[in-house]
Amino acid sequence: MALRFPSSWIDELYARADIVQLVNNYLPLKKKGHNYWGLCPFHNEKTPSFSVNQELNVYYCFGCKAGGNIAQFVMEMERLTYPEALEYIAKLVNMPLPQTMVPKEDEDLQSLKERIYQANEAAARYYHELLWTPEGAKVLEYLRKRKMDDNTIRKFGLGASGQEWDRLSQVLQQQGFSLEELQKAGLIAVKEKHHYDMFRDRVMFPIINVYGKVLGFGGRALGDAQPKYLNTADTPVFNKRYGVYAANLLRNQRNLKRVLLVEGYMDVIALVQQGLQGVVATLGTALTNEQARFLKRFAPEVWVAYDGDEAGQMAIERAVEIFRQESIPVKVLQFPEGMDPDDMINQHGVEAFSKLRPISDVSFTLRRLEKKLDISSQDGRTEYAKQAAKILAEVPDPVELDLYVKELSLRSGFSREVLLAQMQVAGSRILVTKKKESERKAVRSRPRVLTDEGNAAEQTLLSLLASGKLPVDFVKSGDFLTDTYQTIAARLLLGEQPVKIMTTIEDEATRSLVGKLFTQEVIGDPANAMAAAEECLNTLRKQRINAEIDILKKNMETQNAEQKVETLKEIMRLTVELSGIQRAQAKRKEV
Repeated sequence: MALRFPSSWIDELYARADIVQLVNNYLPLKKKGHNYWGLCPFHNEKTPSFSVNQELNVYYCFGCKAGGNIAQFVMEMERLTYPEALEYIAKLVNMPLPQTMVPKEDEDLQSLKERIYQANEAAARYYHELLWTPEGAKVLEYLRKRKMDDNTIRKFGLGASGQEWDRLSQVLQQQGFSLEELQKAGLIAVKEKHHYDMFRDRVMFPIINVYGKVLGFGGRALGDAQPKYLNTADTPVFNKRYGVYAANLLRNQRNLKRVLLVEGYMDVIALVQQGLQGVVATLGTALTNEQARFLKRFAPEVWVAYDGDEAGQMAIERAVEIFRQESIPVKVLQFPEGMDPDDMINQHGVEAFSKLRPISDVSFTLRRLEKKLDISSQDGRTEYAKQAAKILAEVPDPVELDLYVKELSLRSGFSREVLLAQMQVAGSRILVTKKKESERKAVRSRPRVLTDEGNAAEQTLLSLLASGKLPVDFVKSGDFLTDTYQTIAARLLLGEQPVKIMTTIEDEATRSLVGKLFTQEVIGDPANAMAAAEECLNTLRKQRINAEIDILKKNMETQNAEQKVETLKEIMRLTVELSGIQRAQAKRKEV
């Protein structure tokens, strides 16, 4: 992606883009003072606290503390990655992508991908139209039996594939697609000199990505044909490890409290038809880490709602472990034995379904553990207590932990004190294991987290520096006391724009505070800005001198008489310098 977006191109894009114009597409803004204000799109509020700085192309919410630049705003609102957000903004400002920077092989691949998208869309249209003809009557009847209405069928673009061996390939060839393109799209298979349609006599489920492009298809056989479900094989545009079914619906569903992960296409459709939002399914495979990370973009937590049979419960165990690996909060919805979400909502209604309360991943894991062991025997209870203690050793919340320990004590027969001791043993082993793992991995360093309790003088000085109202060389990065402020100041002094700096700050707390500083109202008059900056510099100099004096005083505790004399001289020198700064500040206040 670095080739596609060279730094100079990104700089030009940021220079052309107008964050106020872009944000106005999502919420109305009103100018107040130097900035523009509106109701924050990231949390519910009645009084505008969302501030946008047009000059710097950055935003900050004083309510929820969200902050970032124009690209990060697009990433949040459109659920895009950073490169995708840059492409999105480039289209808005009619700025061509730097295609000349892309090697020819990449251009050829991009061209092939576009043709596959077009072929898939044409195939989806064909399957959907066939559904409403006599040839698709059997599939339509099946969908009706599954209680799907016409609106739902159209919403998901459901269709039917014919029984003929090459009907689709004939239709798409007439539309200008080559057999090679259809084969690479996974729509046909080729053996020797013969070819045939991949999907025949099946209910067709288009798999659409978050941007509305058809990646491939899932096909459900009618009757006893095998395999029951057939998915498009991996192609240049589709890999079932990365996407989820109904991803296209997630994009426009704002402020989701959770994503509901189910097993099958029919589960998704049944729940969405009843008005539930944020429902997706994996694509015929067990949940992958890539899918888990994708879902993290849309909601703060995931509820796993797999089938109630043993296979479904085992799949939940695997899914929970994946979400834990990715540090994504996860809960579990459980259904009566043998039921799936589709059965539950169709038999008992949306109200009963909505009343189901999820259990925590820890509670689910403990229940599964208990089911696998014979806790009617002492050996079984002992093993249960040991394994459960290992699970609870990683629970960070003391209140939750206390509830789990009480329940474990009742189920296992061991006292609270014994269980806590066992957890301490298990926790020590876990820490050792994690330490070894962390030593094996190269962990990328991140900016130190800053808080609003940071040094006020540093924050004001950084805001003034970012505003461009201070003369060159008036401030140096070394004037700042905090490492992160020093780094940001150094980048500003080198001429880097705040909008670009915001892109590279990964830590959310740091980005939030820096966004606040970049959008902060600053003194308009350059002379007053310089006076305010000078006051900040003097405050920071006093803090630095006081810190040096404290260190010198502490060093004196271990020094000999001669060393103490030299240290006292240095303390006196610093004290005189400190007094001079304080007198100068006092005089300015009098004026």
